[in-house]
Amino acid sequence: MDTHDHPKRSAFSGKIGFVLAAAGASVGLGNIWRFPYLAAKYGGGIFLLIYILLAFTFGYTMIMAETALGRMTRKSPVGAFRAYGGRKWLAFGGWINAVIPILIVPYYSVIGGWVIRYLIEYLLGHGSDLAADGYFNSFISSGLSAELSFAVFAVFTLSIIFAGVQNGVERVSKLMMPVLAVLSVIIAVYSVTRPGALAGVKYFLIPNLEHFSWMTVVTAMGQMFYSLSIAMGILITFGSYMKKDVSIEGSTENVEIFDTAIAIMAGLMIIPAVFSFSGGDPETLQAGPALMFITIPKVFDSMGMGTLVGILFFLLVLFAAVTSSIALTESAVSTFEDELGWTREKATLLIGGIMLALGSLSALGYGPLSGFTVFGMQFLDLFDFLTNSVMMPIAAITTCLLVSRILGVESIEAEVTLNGQKFRRKPVFNFMIRWLCPIFAVIILISSVANALGLIAM
Repeated sequence: MDTHDHPKRSAFSGKIGFVLAAAGASVGLGNIWRFPYLAAKYGGGIFLLIYILLAFTFGYTMIMAETALGRMTRKSPVGAFRAYGGRKWLAFGGWINAVIPILIVPYYSVIGGWVIRYLIEYLLGHGSDLAADGYFNSFISSGLSAELSFAVFAVFTLSIIFAGVQNGVERVSKLMMPVLAVLSVIIAVYSVTRPGALAGVKYFLIPNLEHFSWMTVVTAMGQMFYSLSIAMGILITFGSYMKKDVSIEGSTENVEIFDTAIAIMAGLMIIPAVFSFSGGDPETLQAGPALMFITIPKVFDSMGMGTLVGILFFLLVLFAAVTSSIALTESAVSTFEDELGWTREKATLLIGGIMLALGSLSALGYGPLSGFTVFGMQFLDLFDFLTNSVMMPIAAITTCLLVSRILGVESIEAEVTLNGQKFRRKPVFNFMIRWLCPIFAVIILISSVANALGLIAM
């Protein structure tokens, strides 16, 4: 291993450490909160099919490119991009990759705070309170208690980052990811065996072309960015902690499979339960973000063992949220360590300050600050839109251009095939990175911005 020339760089202990941390980064609220409501809204099985196709082509290509880039340069995104010449757009590409996690983690922690609140209520046996009409809205508009839940989640995340890569990030991922996998199977089995749930299973697993629309593709593409942690600087950062004897392609495949499996399990946990509860009412399925916090507690309340299932479900969601918020924060901290030469402690404190400031805007945005909107969006929705629909596609475009136009695909190939490691899907990679990935990213960017400005309806 060539860790000798970079004496200070932290590292994962090996392949399992990397895969579980990268899967932990990917498996988060994106899979468990976002994926089921998008799948429910945009056609069930046909959405799932398109998502899987994209994940194993576009997703695979971007994970490979970013991980290799990080391992080649041993730097976080800004340094990795700057390593290949001083062109202005390259520095911009590095910074946009680096800034995305700094903007996502505050609002992500707000939703994490909601999850903590729900888990505590279930543990106290107040599950039926959560199922009451208006509970969620009165909680998020309460101001103080929403702010408090957010602060608890943020401090918990920061304390893990403080502990470092192997002691913090890797140790927590190794503990939480297997538990998460087991819990998701238990809850999915419970949900699928409810009376009337099979219609939901069919809707979610069997593609129906009648449900297909252009937005199915755009949404599946956007979700894939979120779900696989592409174009957020995370994989570049994690790649820089990866040892040279670990196979990049093998690890990428493990992350893809783990991530897609958890997304499918989340769909099976939520969609059949909602079908069983509402008889497949389209309006309930279109509930969007509210599905997890409003519909699901009602579903659990109407079932036997609702409190126990509620505890297990929100524990699972909390684990998923924590592993992702760690990855986002780690990427941001790594950038400050590299760019400003700061200690880990100092960088963590600065990110903590940014998190509390921006997160408070999101936490209070439905309550005391609800009068302030931008483009008609509350702060939380605004941050989600800016990062997911505007910045991530741009970050992906800059990564594709860096790899295909400046580095050359050959240099990625050289990094991937070090020590005789395999690069089986090289033709897919070459074609995607040169042509399809940048074109797809441009399409997402234009569609999302046009939709936000009300130029096209989605």
